Amino acid sequence: MSQASQGRNGEGAPKTANGAFATASERIVLSVDAMGGDRGPAAVVAGLAMCAGEKPDADFILHGDEAELAKILARHPDLTGRVDLRHTTRIVTMEDKPSQVMRHGQGTSMWSTIDCVRSGEAKVAVSCGNTGALMAVSMIRLRKLPGVNRPAIACLWPSRNPGGYNLMLDAGADIKADAADLLQYAMMGASYARNGMGLERPRVGLLNVGTEEHKGSAELKSASDLIAAAASRGDYEYIGYVEGVDLPSARVDVIVTDGFTGNVALKTGEGTARLIADFLREAFNATFLSKFAAVLATNALNRLRKRIDPRRSNGGVFLGLNGIVVKSHGSSDATGVAAALDMAYKLAKSGFRERLAARVASTLSKGQSAAEGAATLPREAGTGHPE
Repeated sequence: MSQASQGRNGEGAPKTANGAFATASERIVLSVDAMGGDRGPAAVVAGLAMCAGEKPDADFILHGDEAELAKILARHPDLTGRVDLRHTTRIVTMEDKPSQVMRHGQGTSMWSTIDCVRSGEAKVAVSCGNTGALMAVSMIRLRKLPGVNRPAIACLWPSRNPGGYNLMLDAGADIKADAADLLQYAMMGASYARNGMGLERPRVGLLNVGTEEHKGSAELKSASDLIAAAASRGDYEYIGYVEGVDLPSARVDVIVTDGFTGNVALKTGEGTARLIADFLREAFNATFLSKFAAVLATNALNRLRKRIDPRRSNGGVFLGLNGIVVKSHGSSDATGVAAALDMAYKLAKSGFRERLAARVASTLSKGQSAAEGAATLPREAGTGHPE
């Protein structure tokens, strides 16, 4: 069942911002896994509808159980002509191991979603599914960019910077990273910040337990030396070590760390944001006077709620692959899914894939000798990569 081919040049066809009918060549196609999230396909379709309402030149390839998705889509008539259903019989669950999905993942909605980017039918893939499995399938089907050892997940972190966000990577693609990996993260993160966030010369910092040079492991010190030495090649400013308190600050644009630390920091920040929102709700509902004060402060509270709402910065981008994949949180509701789709749309619209590939190829080839030298450095016990 395909809806995307309906209404292209007739009444009801999607229009551009100036009211003219968009041609097929102007369309931005996103490939979406409808079955991976904890909240089910209804939340994914609702988020898709929110995104579609703001992006008249976007189309979607939706992967999952056709019968179930058709019923849900029937409740969103505004999506008619903009969604192409791709039936799949199997789902990757949150409990599935990446190794199992790598061997037996064909026929799942996640595999089908990635394959549409591989074939060129879609520019970006979006999934709320199992992070480890999604990375495994993405690496199998899209392959790594030349020179990239370990891809990373880059996520946006609300900050005091003018653009409103900092970038942090890795947010959970690989729980460990050696000095050479951290150097690659710095280069890829700087390229993303330059091309995806519009920062001409991004400031890069390495996450540590303190900003003093003598603090941190030998691996971190080696990584710091490598990142500093590659700053001119990568066209970024290295500001040295940053601490957890700097994650939302205006001191840095790109925070580099391993996936274990990055994921813990990300989940801690999201939990803290929800806690603050709950505390504010309880405080303003405590008494009649506080409820009255809340009414007077409605506009200010709404602005604060938007600033600290983790759903609005939802979506981690897999960097280092021959294609763009956006990972939405497994618990995402419609707002979270719409935010991930919005990120995917912006990256596709900007031609980010092509620019990032060219930039990474250039900077990594120039920095290869430094990375190879770092690979020979002795590791501390327990810092090796997991199987």
